[in-house]
Amino acid sequence: MPSLNWIGKDKVINHHLDVPYRVLEHGYGFDNGQETKNEIKSGNKIIHGDNLEALKSLLPEYEGKIKCIYIDPPYNTGNEHWVYNDNVNDSKIKKWLGQVVGKEFEDLTRHDKWLCMMYPRLKLLHKLLAEDGAIFISINEDEQASLKLLLDEIFGPGNYLTMFTIKLRHEERILKGDKDFHEVTEQLFLYRKSHKFKPYKKQYDNTSISEYIYEVNILDDTPKIHLMDGKTVKSYSPDQFEIIKKQPDESLLKKINIRGTLKEGNSSGRFYMKHFQPLVSENYGHLFSVPDMGDDGTGNRFFLLPKNEKKSNGDYFQGIPQKRSDIKEIPYPNYFDFTDDFNRVGYEGGVDFRFGKKPIDFLKRIFEIAGLQNLPDALILDSFGGSGSTAHAVMQFNNDYKGKRNFLIIEMEDYARTITAERIKIVIRNYTEKENIKNSFDYYELGPQLFNENNELNELVEVEKLRQYIYFSETQQNLLATDLRDNEYFLNKYSDTSYYFYYDREGLTILNYDFLSTIKIKSEQYIIYADKCLLTKEYMNKHKIIFKKIPRDISRF
Repeated sequence: MPSLNWIGKDKVINHHLDVPYRVLEHGYGFDNGQETKNEIKSGNKIIHGDNLEALKSLLPEYEGKIKCIYIDPPYNTGNEHWVYNDNVNDSKIKKWLGQVVGKEFEDLTRHDKWLCMMYPRLKLLHKLLAEDGAIFISINEDEQASLKLLLDEIFGPGNYLTMFTIKLRHEERILKGDKDFHEVTEQLFLYRKSHKFKPYKKQYDNTSISEYIYEVNILDDTPKIHLMDGKTVKSYSPDQFEIIKKQPDESLLKKINIRGTLKEGNSSGRFYMKHFQPLVSENYGHLFSVPDMGDDGTGNRFFLLPKNEKKSNGDYFQGIPQKRSDIKEIPYPNYFDFTDDFNRVGYEGGVDFRFGKKPIDFLKRIFEIAGLQNLPDALILDSFGGSGSTAHAVMQFNNDYKGKRNFLIIEMEDYARTITAERIKIVIRNYTEKENIKNSFDYYELGPQLFNENNELNELVEVEKLRQYIYFSETQQNLLATDLRDNEYFLNKYSDTSYYFYYDREGLTILNYDFLSTIKIKSEQYIIYADKCLLTKEYMNKHKIIFKKIPRDISRF
């Protein structure tokens, strides 16, 4: 397999292991259109801070759980002025730290810096991705070739699925007249974590999808009621409905003219000839809705009578069949034209953002390809959050497909509060007012490191944060309030094991018989963290006690 080498590669291959684990400090919650000091704990999070350290902070709770990752990293065009700021302890890299990455002639190492920046982030993203999950990455031609080799190295060449070409500009909209070539497309990589991920494929029957172009829109839902073959049928006059033509889509309907063998050859044709044909002369252009008919999952079938005496046959509207022997799975193309969406993107979300805002419909298409419409509780991560488009798209996707998918958004720039989070507030308020969809999120800042430079517990970290970390590292469960009563060092009981974090910043903690006498809860097993243990191995084995030394035995993420 071809490999990519660059200045500093040997120093960043394992850099993700050296990144310090930082706790997340809660800034505020946002619920019911209002900020609150309390954690909402809805599952939606916006995190402000270096995305490398923020990704590390997510590992304890989210490793292997993210179904879909989308990132839009700096394209390294030379115009973005992004800062290389990773704390890598190497002389060749130290001289880069904190420097603004400039154009090619200004900064001959800018490609090396970009690769050094991306490598450890992709390693952590790989850890966070579920076995049946997928990652999508937007890029352009400046780093597209390098990124492909980088992703092959981290995710494996066998997990490369495709590189989409995304059209985002009209040919005639020239951005820079002094360029020889005008870029109208970008690329979007798709990699999976493993073969457990299966991209969603649309299902169609043998009729071309180009025929599914109609939508029936009821304008006045006060129909006349008819009883036909035991079915309650509704009829609408021409001013009570409209038939709208749209671009082909699997959610739309196909219009079928009832003629020839169809009149007696299928159930819809027979129903029309029996019940509607006799009514044509007095109901020109009327629409009838028949419940519980058809196998297209729409729940009803629409029949349209001829507009006048010049047309002898009526029509019915059918969705894509669900249980046909000739159904085919049609894969997505690897080319999408989102030109109009990118032209309108500046108006989305109610915030001004000039750093590559992505359209909502583009992101929703990504979610569809990832099959999230069938995963109502999926987790979606974006570690280059920008204006918050991914969070916005997740909320709209929940509205379109129902469900409670959650977003995790990381943004390192200071506009995380004033633009990223502010946009999501605007969207939530809009949904709350217009569609009555309840959304909320918690806003966090990166806090202090859990361990200091001497590999000891950092005294700047709140004890409650330490307790939460210990309990989650043991059980993979969040530490919640409990009705169980025990000593002050008790965490909780899980799977008939009681957990204790015997920690005191002011002095040494010793696991001895005096401490055991304070335990009140009966359990099959006890796991106790302390600085020192004076109990014998025989005693601990007999009473199912496991001692873990602080800080040596605390799990490192």
